[in-house]
Amino acid sequence: MTVSTHINPIRETQLSNGPLLISHEMPAAQTVSLGIFLNIGSRDETDAQAGMAHALEHMLFKGTRRLDVDALAELLDQLGGTANAFTARERTCFHMRVLREDWQEALGILCDMVIEPALPANEWKREREVIFSEMAMADDVPEDWVFDRHVEALYPGQSLGRTVLGSRESLSAFNIADLSSFLSSHYRPPHMLIAAAGCITHDELLLFLEQRDWPKGEAQLVRGGARMASGMQCLERDDEQGYFFVSLPGISAASEDRPVAWLVNQILGGGMSSRLFREVREKRGLAYGIASHLSGLSDTGAWSISGSTDCDRLGECMRVVHQVMHDFAASLNEAELHRAVRQLEVSLRMGMDSSESNMLHLGTRMDEPDIRTQDAWVDAIRRVTLDEARAWSQHMIAMPALWTCSGPASSLDKLPQDLAKDLQA
Repeated sequence: MTVSTHINPIRETQLSNGPLLISHEMPAAQTVSLGIFLNIGSRDETDAQAGMAHALEHMLFKGTRRLDVDALAELLDQLGGTANAFTARERTCFHMRVLREDWQEALGILCDMVIEPALPANEWKREREVIFSEMAMADDVPEDWVFDRHVEALYPGQSLGRTVLGSRESLSAFNIADLSSFLSSHYRPPHMLIAAAGCITHDELLLFLEQRDWPKGEAQLVRGGARMASGMQCLERDDEQGYFFVSLPGISAASEDRPVAWLVNQILGGGMSSRLFREVREKRGLAYGIASHLSGLSDTGAWSISGSTDCDRLGECMRVVHQVMHDFAASLNEAELHRAVRQLEVSLRMGMDSSESNMLHLGTRMDEPDIRTQDAWVDAIRRVTLDEARAWSQHMIAMPALWTCSGPASSLDKLPQDLAKDLQA
């Protein structure tokens, strides 16, 4: 028996012995965007399994029970549109965007990839080398390299601190049987959500999906509490610029503080009129790019700032960022808040025109018991007051932060001896 609820314009149904289906009908659209979301990511791996979720993301494109790797690739190209996937710390997603007339074939392919993948052993040997190349590419990008080590220090000794890619050692150790076992344990209901947005009805999707047999899954994951570190680390790396990250505790993915957090983040480092952009780039010429970011997980989150500057001005730039943070809450004003409200409202409303954006939004249903429409989020953002924004900012910025910087040894040696102490003040 299935039980349905209706949240206009979003509908959802818990399939009997199957995944949760959630849809957003867009009658005027020409396309349908489809996604299978799995509540599994690098956080859920043991040390020996590090990189396994991401490896499966690659391997599920290597054929299904019905189609070998070449036939699958040819069919995906023939459909046109887009087919892709991503792996994060708590989520894996396989998604496609196709024309209305091709949605059944596309959804059938996605289901086959996730439920009945071929996982050929010879393909894993080759694909492992591809992932090694992906690791090398990430190491060649200074910002990515520093970020990975920043997160490792932010969540010390925890799976959250590992990169999604895993390591050469872990990938070299496991075989196709290990991948198959991991898939059987996690890529099943109740860890699964199917999202669809575009020119399609919920009833059409139900009729299609209820004809499939769904394998039984295990109980929901139990994730241990995250522990965040603070302090400062300096990393030696010979680049043309010095890079830095700073992270404070943030909000979880389902936090009720999201509207105020989004607005405050926008004001701090979300655009050309943000505090950081104006002070660090426009007034002082210290950096080409400077921005703040929010990243939320099921039980924790981080509020981060990233930037790069001339190696010899690294300490100066970090001090300026610290001063902007220190002065931020008390000096927030109505004009900034009004501008941020408008920026976020426009972003949300423009996203409503895209079937893919709406589909990805539906995937956030995995984080909470129900989902709000973009219109509801716009209303929530408009209700945030200046006093609320100031209070939230003051509370969050007062928390201990982790600072990470990188540069050549000659530049790191020039950093003031009291820099670490000053940044924690």
